[in-house]
Amino acid sequence: MINASITTLNLLLEDSCESFANRPAAGLAFQPPLRYEEFYQKAIEVAALLKERGIKKGDRVAILADNSPQWGIAYFGIIRLGAIAVPILPDFPEADVKHILNEAGAKILFTNQRQLEKLYELHATKLKSVITLDDAADQNNLVETLPFSRFLATVNDLPEKKHALGADLAAPDDIASIIYTSGTSGHAKAVMLSHNNFISNVRSTLSIFPDEPIHGWTFLSILPMSHAYEFTTSFLVPLATGSRIVYAGKTPTPTVLERICKQEQPTIMCMVPMVMEKIYKKKVLPAITANVFMRTAMKLPLVRRKILQKIGHKLQIFFGGNLKFVAIGGAALNIEVERFLAEAGFPYLVGYGLTEASPLVSAGPCGDPTIALGSAGKPVLDVKVRISKPNPETGLGEIQVKGPNVMHGYRGNPEATAEILSPDGWLSTGDLGFLDPQGNLSIKGRSKSVIVLSHGENIYPETIEEKINAFQHVVESVVREHNNRLEALIYLDYELIDAETRGKDQARQLEHIDEILAGIKKQVNQQLPQYAQLAKASEHREPFTKTATHKIKRYLYTSNP
Repeated sequence: MINASITTLNLLLEDSCESFANRPAAGLAFQPPLRYEEFYQKAIEVAALLKERGIKKGDRVAILADNSPQWGIAYFGIIRLGAIAVPILPDFPEADVKHILNEAGAKILFTNQRQLEKLYELHATKLKSVITLDDAADQNNLVETLPFSRFLATVNDLPEKKHALGADLAAPDDIASIIYTSGTSGHAKAVMLSHNNFISNVRSTLSIFPDEPIHGWTFLSILPMSHAYEFTTSFLVPLATGSRIVYAGKTPTPTVLERICKQEQPTIMCMVPMVMEKIYKKKVLPAITANVFMRTAMKLPLVRRKILQKIGHKLQIFFGGNLKFVAIGGAALNIEVERFLAEAGFPYLVGYGLTEASPLVSAGPCGDPTIALGSAGKPVLDVKVRISKPNPETGLGEIQVKGPNVMHGYRGNPEATAEILSPDGWLSTGDLGFLDPQGNLSIKGRSKSVIVLSHGENIYPETIEEKINAFQHVVESVVREHNNRLEALIYLDYELIDAETRGKDQARQLEHIDEILAGIKKQVNQQLPQYAQLAKASEHREPFTKTATHKIKRYLYTSNP
């Protein structure tokens, strides 16, 4: 647990620098990491240089870049001045990037080569300088573009540079980040999160960890740091504990992950369900359905257990063999995948959170035997959860959250803030769920996603999608209402289908796809009550558009189909 005297993110980094000065702090995979002392010193230099360029307390400075140690250095340089960091998701399109830069009034932007093409014609913004964290050069931008190394080198030109910055200029309730969500509702909002919001959630997150020293752990970072989930759990938590952060530097395909994990041997990883589900479908399912003998053996409980534990051990080796646990959150984990992880003895935790809560609300804790399969664990330290207007029979209602982790509101949008944040501090999440007798929180779906057909029964599409997504041929799906009937849009694994139909003509390939869809519809309907059965299962020929944590932007596919 971090010291009670630490009340801002700047104090957190100072304390870690004093305690772990020579320990490795952060670096890209296969490269030497920066030590804590080096990381801290570079952040101080960035702060001094930003101050020289006129950045002061309350100003907004944006970061639009892929994960790297330089990303974190830039962040701490910004907040050292009491300024506000505006992390922008790297996958945001050009129009969204320009809108955010304009609305936030960012004066300086830290970015990298991959993002430069989004930054032309920036005359409509207040942006004065662009600093490239990977030292990329760009001659076409309308504002000054400066490589990060050259930017840092100018610290030598500052007078009295060593004491250009004194104490931490931020107060606990000052805003540290403004994070623009990419929510499933389609309306991005500017979430204001303070130093205290983040510090409290770091403490809460640490409460779910095993009761053992954490310093010396290695965190493998594969999700964007600009998202609150990765920022808190895989950036602030390791920095607070003297751990080492390794940035993948590439898209975390199974092949890339295996190679990095073999070298870096992570202790902990935070991932979205899609990564684990892909590994399960590509590496586990083929092994347990390979032949009649294996399929028969899997029906015998004792034999099944031995087979799955052997696969679980191989999965541990896949991740480097040193894992304490994998934290899975950001979206719902398919129950079949979770059941496999549990039976295989693979160390994992499922959690729940949202940007407006900094983000963690519930998870684990590690080693608690009362954690229910399919749940998101228990509310974390200092975070209260209640169910609003629960159904008398099921206990299902809207999840509401209260605690020091809850946001200050949406910037420039008091109406939207008032809609979800009550005067006494309860945050309405828009998610439906229930608390079981052991205190586990289970998530049913979004309140706005509920489908009500003419018979009047509530249908939760996420529940049906989970059953569809368990099929090996399915990558993802959306269930929607169309003409008072339920329809499933299904994006299939075409790589698998191509392998199964190699040498066949196009007509036979299309016939095979139709057979797959018909089979899915039939088997799923056998698991559903009559009122919730699918009338149609249709092929969707491209991936669904998603948020940063790979939740499907449902509104794009359910509005006026």
